[in-house]
Amino acid sequence: MDTRLLELIVCPVTKGPLEYNREKQELISRSARLAYPVHDGIPVLLESEARTLTDAELGL
Repeated sequence: MDTRLLELIVCPVTKGPLEYNREKQELISRSARLAYPVHDGIPVLLESEARTLTDAELGL
């Protein structure tokens, strides 16, 4: 994932920042509690494609 791209894109739901999880190939939106998949280096920023994060994943 290109770090410059990561600086430009935001969560489509909250417009907040996203964190890249290299191991899971996901972009994490803590404020929306969603994880967006990244396929072949391309983020899929659709709410319908995102998975809901658990409290444990968020460190709560």
